[in-house]
Amino acid sequence: MAAQEREFTAPTVQLLTPQGELRPSPEAEAYLPIIEALGDEVLEQFYRDMTVSRRIDVTGANLQRQGQLALWVPSLGQEAAQVGSARAARPQDHIFPSYREHVVGMIRGLDPVRIFALLRGATLGGWNPADNGNFHLYTLVLASQTLHSTGYAMGIRFDGACGTGDPETDAAVLVYYGDGATSQGDASEALVFASSYQTPQVFFVQNNQWAISVPVSRQSRSPLGLRGGGFGMPSLRIDGNDVLVSYAASRVALEEARAGQGPTFIEALTYRMGAHTTADDPTKYRTDDEVTYWAERDPISRYRTWLESRGASAEFFATVDEEAADVASDVRKRALELTAPTREKIFAHVYSEAHPLMAEQAAWLDAYENGFEGGAA
Repeated sequence: MAAQEREFTAPTVQLLTPQGELRPSPEAEAYLPIIEALGDEVLEQFYRDMTVSRRIDVTGANLQRQGQLALWVPSLGQEAAQVGSARAARPQDHIFPSYREHVVGMIRGLDPVRIFALLRGATLGGWNPADNGNFHLYTLVLASQTLHSTGYAMGIRFDGACGTGDPETDAAVLVYYGDGATSQGDASEALVFASSYQTPQVFFVQNNQWAISVPVSRQSRSPLGLRGGGFGMPSLRIDGNDVLVSYAASRVALEEARAGQGPTFIEALTYRMGAHTTADDPTKYRTDDEVTYWAERDPISRYRTWLESRGASAEFFATVDEEAADVASDVRKRALELTAPTREKIFAHVYSEAHPLMAEQAAWLDAYENGFEGGAA
């Protein structure tokens, strides 16, 4: 018997049209006052973030092609989803990324060279979240960060660190993952626990249309934006190439989480303009027409058009371009100066205090390497 065809739809919440016009969809009207209250400095910062991020992204891809990085994970095309949501978070919030949220880390204070170090093989971990705005480590095991973030959010709930009404201390958790990761069991388990314990949490899915070479249409017969409802939490789909709605929707969801109202599921509809990673060739599985369609919906160009309509000067855009070039040049220079970690670092942070097992293993490695001609490196 043939499967019955059923149609599942979800509205896409949007403030900025692809042409750069502020024309809220019916579902976005409630977010408009949030945007209208923002000053020029904040609105211009969104553009600066996206532009600098893209320039660094291109630099990373070039360095990999030149043999200076083992891998690069592009985020080109997804800048609005990341910048808007990250700027909505407060300093006390904790952010759990996947592995392409480069600009989110930068917004939280992470030196982008730390990301280059990770992908160059010059670090054994990456960075200390406590020193970088509670921006946790990249996760290459798909969807495992959804469980990590949910556990952390449960801890916040148990500690009474949300729902007190104190804007300085009430905290929330924001976790990023992609459409491909939604098919992992970990992601569903995280949603179960988040809903059961009403965690102060926002699940932010960047639906960039492709789980490497598998289209989202093959992964899910219904919009991912409906998924949270099946687990008993508010769920919505936003235009992920609209930085304004990304900010507004994330801000509302995070405020509700901090207030003790539980988790929210957000699907940000966007597109990965580049490869999944530099080990991937997207021309093998997607068409030029598809890429062109999404290029016409570029998040940076649409936002620039809107800023220009508000009176942003040519000098402002020129200054941002110069800043982006300077930042990328500095990052490139410092990335090329990175060296491999010393052997001792393998054992340095396995335990918080000295441990006999680590001493034993370090001694074994010394003896092993000294057994070769020339001794240990």
